[in-house]
Amino acid sequence: MTETTSAASGAAPIVPPFTFASAVAKVRMAEDAWNTRDPQRVSLAYTEDSQWRNRAEFFRGRGAIREFLNRKWSRELDYRLIKEIWTFGDSRIAVRFAYEWHDDSGNWFRSYGNENWEFDASGLMRRRHASINDLPIAEAERKYRWSAPGPRPRDHPGLSDLGL
Repeated sequence: MTETTSAASGAAPIVPPFTFASAVAKVRMAEDAWNTRDPQRVSLAYTEDSQWRNRAEFFRGRGAIREFLNRKWSRELDYRLIKEIWTFGDSRIAVRFAYEWHDDSGNWFRSYGNENWEFDASGLMRRRHASINDLPIAEAERKYRWSAPGPRPRDHPGLSDLGL
C-alpha cells in the first residue's frame, strides 16, 4: 500500500517523525508496493519533484520515476523484492534489500543494495539514493518463490532469516 492508497482507504499515512515501529511499517509498505510492479502505484509514494539516484542514474520527479520503473520491470522479469530496515531518524530511513529477477534469456540474478530515504512532512519520499550490485545465480539458488506480482507472504522469511 502506498501513502496515497492508505490515505484513500481512511488509514492515516505514516509520517515523520518516525519511531522504530512506524519506520518498519514504512519499509514493509514500500516493499509491498514495489512487488506489485505497478509504476503508477509506486510513483505515488514520492513527491512530485522527488530526487533519485539509482545506480548511476540521476533523475527527478514522478514522471521520471514512472519511466524508470517501466524500463526496470520490462528488463527485470519475475522481480521479487525483500527490504529490511537498517536504521532511521526523524525524517529518514535507511534500508538494505535484495531482489531476484531474470533477463529475457532466462539468466537469474540476485541484486543487493542499500537505500537512503528522506521524507517530507506528509510522508512522501522526497529523496532516494540507491546503490545496487547484481550477482548471477542459478535458478536453483533462488530463495524468493512466492506468487508474483504481489506482496511477500507474511510468513515468508526476511533477509536476515534467509542469511542474506
